[in-house]
Amino acid sequence: MRTCLIVAFINILFLIGCTGSQNQLTSEEKKQGWILLFDGKTTKGWHGYNKDGLPAVWLAKDGELQCNPTKRTELEVTDLVTDQSYENYELQFEWKISEGGNSGVFINVQEKKELIAAWMTGPEYQLLEKAHVDFDKPEKKPGSLYAFTKEPATVTNNKPGEWNQSTIKQVNGVIEFYLNGVRTAKQDLTSQDWKDAVAQTHFKAYPEFAMITKGHIALQDWQKPVSFRNIKLLPL
Repeated sequence: MRTCLIVAFINILFLIGCTGSQNQLTSEEKKQGWILLFDGKTTKGWHGYNKDGLPAVWLAKDGELQCNPTKRTELEVTDLVTDQSYENYELQFEWKISEGGNSGVFINVQEKKELIAAWMTGPEYQLLEKAHVDFDKPEKKPGSLYAFTKEPATVTNNKPGEWNQSTIKQVNGVIEFYLNGVRTAKQDLTSQDWKDAVAQTHFKAYPEFAMITKGHIALQDWQKPVSFRNIKLLPL
């Protein structure tokens, strides 16, 4: 019995230690200039797209920035947007998603009243769970540049409820996406090839889409629960 109690106590200490290490910057990261975008306790630094406040579906809980669509009080979905805009940077974040879930992280987002969602202005880093009907479509794989990645890397996200690590880099309009350590997309948003590619998709109906390489970062509210943590950014 005593041995069991000791083991249980050690496990509790381990879990507390793991929880305590989340949503914090190391001393080295602070020296390098990293910025913590989510403190693990509050939604400070974020607001609803085209809104002054916070949508009901978004909350800070258990060290996670959670989107729970079951708490929706409005008919429309509302993406969560950073208060600040960013241009050249490396963004790192962890995410987990429910079975069959679909979400995304948008960059270079512009807030305009005539546009109802972040995807109408900013390119998307796709988040998708394996059970989703679109999972086998190359341009919609997790980690893809949504609607544009034709040859996805041989990497997938973890099981529902398990954390994945993602990175988005942008320097002078050139973006790179990484999922669990593997590069999944690269694109020059200032190139003619990119403009031609946009013209071949439904995004051509939105003249503002991906036209500016500086803007807000947005997390997508879409149908099923998704959670984020350890969201941090290094200006480049």
